[in-house]
Amino acid sequence: MKLSDLTNELQDKRLTGDAEIFSLCTDSRIATEGDLFFCFCGGNIDSHDCAEEAVRRGASAVVCERELNLDCPQVIVKDGREAMARLAAAFYHHPERSMKIVGITGTNGKTTVSHMLVSILNETGMSAGLIGTLGAKFGKKTVAPDLTTPDPVSLFSLLSDMKREGVEVAVLEISAHALALKKECPIVYEVGIFTNLTQDHLDFFKTMKEYGDAKRRMFDASRCKFAVLNSDDAFYKILKEQGVPAMSYGLENPADAFAVILNETVRGSKVLINLNDELIEASLNMTGRHNVQNALAAAVAAKRLGADADAIAHGLNKVKGVDGRLEWIANYRGADIFTDFAHTPDGLQKSLLALRKHCKGKLYCLFGCGGNRDKTKRPIMGATVARGCNYAVITSDNPRFEDPCAIIADIEAGYRPVSPHYVAIEERERATEYALELLGSGDILLIAGKGGETYQEIMGIKYSYNDKDVVTKILGKKQE
Repeated sequence: MKLSDLTNELQDKRLTGDAEIFSLCTDSRIATEGDLFFCFCGGNIDSHDCAEEAVRRGASAVVCERELNLDCPQVIVKDGREAMARLAAAFYHHPERSMKIVGITGTNGKTTVSHMLVSILNETGMSAGLIGTLGAKFGKKTVAPDLTTPDPVSLFSLLSDMKREGVEVAVLEISAHALALKKECPIVYEVGIFTNLTQDHLDFFKTMKEYGDAKRRMFDASRCKFAVLNSDDAFYKILKEQGVPAMSYGLENPADAFAVILNETVRGSKVLINLNDELIEASLNMTGRHNVQNALAAAVAAKRLGADADAIAHGLNKVKGVDGRLEWIANYRGADIFTDFAHTPDGLQKSLLALRKHCKGKLYCLFGCGGNRDKTKRPIMGATVARGCNYAVITSDNPRFEDPCAIIADIEAGYRPVSPHYVAIEERERATEYALELLGSGDILLIAGKGGETYQEIMGIKYSYNDKDVVTKILGKKQE
């Protein structure tokens, strides 16, 4: 593809030459002949400094925010990140225009809603694909996870693969980071779903207003045809002002769609859903009111996309659980053990409340906080867990480049004033073994923070680690 043809997508650019482009590249270390290399400022490095290496390795041209002293065609733009997204979409022949795109954004619940929605859509006979925190799935293909919303080159490449596989509806988890960095800016959403807005990522956004403003971008009237909004969240009122046709769902406040919980156990619930006066009885294989809210979001979106009541009921019932999302993993000494991705105050509170309701004994929680992330939420998470459980084991959770003991101390600063009932054990596997030994009949243990993650990140290295596998290994040894 000619560079000059490709850049017709851009409104405001300056082109210094032409070249044949065979592939797109964002890492100068793996650049090859025929690549278009993207430069932009921000993050820990300025990738303009890497352009010379990319050209030396064979890159045919570069996209940059300032003209560089390089002997190759250059596309000079104001916003390199936006240019990358628009050029990636064009390079892959705009796959986003060949299918209906559903975007799901919110602090918590994106992954569960996405899996519920895809299950419902598959029940209708539609071919649905998924891109999110647990990776990408479409047809018989599965792609390992990277980021909640992949970078533009990967995102539009995946959508192109989906197009070739005949996918009719692509369900995307859209993070606030992706919206702020314009990773998905060429997409117009058939349906946009909002789950909630609670404290997270303030290391990146600085204020909750900035964080909320990023979420709001997805619901701009020029980019979203129909919105599905959570009326139980305060941010709902702001999103309603965006001017997009919308339908609300909720359990606490008036909404177009709501539900009555008919029966609930520690492993799931039966609910009666009211979608604009159409009644649907469904079984959910996940416990907690927040998962009823997730089911409502998926049901409303599916209805908008053409699903009938039977498809909604059967689709929800077929979701036997979502990896690491308040997932039951074992019973030991008569105690139930769950793992959950909950890594925010709100997420922890909702999961602990859901389990407390069914706990006949003591409720235990093993958790930590990620390093090099929002430090302000650590004491809040500590206090939240202290109020929500009988005893906690505070440990490591992806300390990255921080001292794990310093992270634990930040958590303790919030936990200790509320309750003295906890222990701090830095090494997560040892902490898990200790927590399991506390259990007795009727108790529940929530292992929170990592969910389905398969690594523990320490000093830039991702070591193989999965909470469910660790529990299975420890319990296996105890039964030998």
